[in-house]
This record gives sequence, C-alpha cells and structure tokens, in this order.
Amino acid sequence: MTLRWTVGLAWVGTILLAASCGDSSIGKAVVAPGGTVDPSTWPADDKSICKYKETPDLEVSESVGPGAPKPNVRRVYKLVGDRESRRKVVSCREIDTNLDGIKDVARMFNDRGEATHEEADTNYDGRIDTWADFENGRLSKSETDTNYDGTVDVWKFYVEGELVRVRRHTHCPNGKEDVWEIYVKGRLDRIGNDLDCDGHVDRWDRDTERLRKEEHERRLQIEVVDAGAKAKDASTSDARAEDASAADSSAAEVVVQ
Repeated sequence: MTLRWTVGLAWVGTILLAASCGDSSIGKAVVAPGGTVDPSTWPADDKSICKYKETPDLEVSESVGPGAPKPNVRRVYKLVGDRESRRKVVSCREIDTNLDGIKDVARMFNDRGEATHEEADTNYDGRIDTWADFENGRLSKSETDTNYDGTVDVWKFYVEGELVRVRRHTHCPNGKEDVWEIYVKGRLDRIGNDLDCDGHVDRWDRDTERLRKEEHERRLQIEVVDAGAKAKDASTSDARAEDASAADSSAAEVVVQ
C-alpha cells in the first residue's frame, strides 16, 4: 500500500530570503489603483539591519531594482586587508522586494565574499520569519516561522548545500519538534512522528511505492550486469574453442606433410 505523505512537503524547497526586523505597526507605502507605488509615501526609516549607520567608515551604495520607483537595493562595503592587499568587499546587502519602503531581505558576507547569514520577512508584516546560515558560502541551516506567530517551527539542515534532514513542530503543545524527515541524495526517505509528544519518534513512515520502484531498478541493473558478464564469458569460451580448433588443424597438416 502506498504511503501518502501527510506532512507539508511543500517545505522541501527552502525559501532563502532575509530582511530587517520591525513590528506590525510599521508604515506601508500607498499603492494606487493599478498596483503602482507612490514613492513619496515610503517611510523615512526603512528598518535597515546592515548596521551601516553605527559604523561611519563603511561605504554605502543605493541602486534601483527592476520596477522600483526609487532605490530599493542597498550594498554596504568595508575595507579589508593590509597595504597592497587592501580591497573593498560587500559586507551586507539588503533589498525591499515588495517596494513598500521597508527592507525585507538582508544577506551578510565574510571578507572572502561568501554568504554567512541571511534573514527575511517573507510575508511583509514587519517581522523576521526566516533565518539561514551558510558555511563556506553554501547553505548549512535554515529556520522558519511558517505560521508567523513569532516562533520557529521548521528547522532544515544541509550538508554541502544538499538537504539531509528536517525537523518540524506541528502539534505538540511544548513548541518542540514532533516530526523528523530524513533525506537521501536530496529525496525524502522517511518521516518520523512523535505521537504522544514525549520527544521521541513513535513511528517511522516510508514511501513504499518509491522503495519498490528503486528495488525494481536495482534488480534490472543487476540483470543487465549479469547478462553482460554471461555474454562476455560465452564470447571468451567461443574464442578459446576457435583457437583450439585452429591448433588441431595445424597439427593435422603437419602430420600429413
């Protein structure tokens, strides 16, 4: 019987965004009929988290993204290295993606230009709901508040940028994880459920149909390999028989002569 995944597999794909902190009372830009934005209504404070105002020696660049009525992308640069090796690198980049005047995506970088951390307000309510960490510039962990209640309820873990496991809080009253997902080569392999909320898996479920298909494919591969080996053995035997026959013929000719 095929197992139907009951846990939100829509979250297999990670949302990698990041933005500035704030509260739900932040002023929003006025959107006129037709969906155009009046830039004059953008708030004076865009809730930046790049911290450039606290460090005056940083260089700031503002640019206009596609469709934006005025600059909505900010890059913050800093100088690194000594003497001849001194250079300017991006330390933080933030974007107002929905053009309401509030930065809702922010990513931080190390001195090598590799991403280190990212935050996002994905539903534009003024509060961060997605966090991501990077190692050697590749995604290593993400945390998400999927119901926007201010508490993380999905944790994803990656190895060399590939998803390997997910923890979710779905029903237990303690706010801790109660569903565990294990991934193999980027594909969901099994799901563990904590039914009594004691912090331990009570049942592991697998996609039995997928397992059957994989087993069938493995058997086909084995059969192909075996058939190839048998064909090779038969060819070798025929070749040996031909060599033996040729040797016998040569011997007979010698005797006749």
